[in-house]
Amino acid sequence: MPATAFDVLLPAAPASCVVFASPHSGRDYSWSFLRKTVLNEHAIRSSEDAFVDQLFECASEYGAAFIKAGAPRAYVDLNRARDELDPALIEGVRRTGHNPRVASGLGVIPRVVANGRAIYRGKMTMYEAEDRIARYWDPYHNRLQSLLDTAHARHGQTVLIDCHSMPHEAMDGVARAGMRRPDVVLGDRFGAAASGDVVDRIEAAFSSAGFIVTRNAPFAGAYITQAYGKPSKGQHAIQVEIDRSLYMNEQLIRPNGNFEAVQAALRGVVKEVAKIGEGRIPLAAE
Repeated sequence: MPATAFDVLLPAAPASCVVFASPHSGRDYSWSFLRKTVLNEHAIRSSEDAFVDQLFECASEYGAAFIKAGAPRAYVDLNRARDELDPALIEGVRRTGHNPRVASGLGVIPRVVANGRAIYRGKMTMYEAEDRIARYWDPYHNRLQSLLDTAHARHGQTVLIDCHSMPHEAMDGVARAGMRRPDVVLGDRFGAAASGDVVDRIEAAFSSAGFIVTRNAPFAGAYITQAYGKPSKGQHAIQVEIDRSLYMNEQLIRPNGNFEAVQAALRGVVKEVAKIGEGRIPLAAE
């Protein structure tokens, strides 16, 4: 099994109310897991947000915390609710109301990777599913909430930047419609997960760095933005999806020749986003 549920990079001086997170970049594919899957070591990585952690881990240099998953998404999906259990994969799970994510095989324990390719030959026990959730999902989300609570206590508000990547083909529909193909999609669940001024600041940071940005289509945010976005309580959550083809060869799952340039551009974005809330008086002093 994967060695760790998460890794955290904390700033030497916690100057920002922003917390950056990468829940899908985990790449600790244990031997015991690979032995159970019908996919080879390359195919199993197809749903991974490869290298996203390397693009955003500079956050700690700008006073913001950064948390990244250790376990891969194909093993346990941290961007799903812990009770999104798939009856087609896990023994003893009752079919309840229709959940499109679970129905498509993308529950908290995924049944498939990209393009609907099955991960396993048959089912797993409820015990194994619950053990994965307890070992990896619970610790990650407990630590994430702790980071957000600490930032909120210091600064009076907190902003979660949930970092992901999207296949280049995800925006083919936009290109066919004659619009400029976005490089970045910001998801705030149509305003339910973050206030407009916070999202405006984030969009401006990406746009100033040369990225083409759109909001909420086709990715408005999944479990994490829904669960952690509470703007009325001063806790904002924004999902960031970046076109993988900008910095990697999607077929080979390797950085391409533009990786360092994109990494440098995103360093500037992270620096600007980390400034959100600067100068705000902490609640403890009010």
